[in-house]
Amino acid sequence: MGAAMARSSVHSEMPEPVGDLEMDQVALGQEIRKLRKARAKTLAEIALATGRSISFISQLERGRAEISISDLRRVAHSLGVPLGWFFMSEAKPAAEVGRVVRAGARRRLGSVTDGLVEELLSPNIGGAFETFLSTFAPGAALKEPTLRDTEEEGYLVKGALDVWIGDHGFQLSPGDSFRIAREPFRWVNRGEIEAVVVWVISPPTY
Repeated sequence: MGAAMARSSVHSEMPEPVGDLEMDQVALGQEIRKLRKARAKTLAEIALATGRSISFISQLERGRAEISISDLRRVAHSLGVPLGWFFMSEAKPAAEVGRVVRAGARRRLGSVTDGLVEELLSPNIGGAFETFLSTFAPGAALKEPTLRDTEEEGYLVKGALDVWIGDHGFQLSPGDSFRIAREPFRWVNRGEIEAVVVWVISPPTY
């Protein structure tokens, strides 16, 4: 099938944008459940964090209950994400939910590392892998080696980045890519401009 025909087919089947509260409520519940599962937290732990009942949290995850901003902030804190994680565009077509991420609608993730901004490129979490757009400010560094039980690959889009994988150090330039397979790693941006990396992790760590 040609590209033009594919575009025509998708357009003809695309539903109207979703903007009603009911759909937002369902999407919110799904996001809370996916994050809770990814964090290996129980309903009881989320209920304790919000001061609500387990039954309420269960209903919330099914899209059958509304939650206040203050309670949602507590949920976000317990799951390690900013409050803005849960807010989606009201004009987002239903077909794009879980499938497409627009450039202006990426969700930023919290980071303990100064100088690193991570944006989720994957439509959601909970799949076999997750993809981020990682932006490293000039001078940003992960000083202590990190070891994760994952396979990770990165592609340097812009700037320069020094990466140590195991006992080996590498100087990366735009167009270079790398793999980290269950080895300790660290990095530093010694350049004068931001380094931008498309970073893929499996299994998901977020």
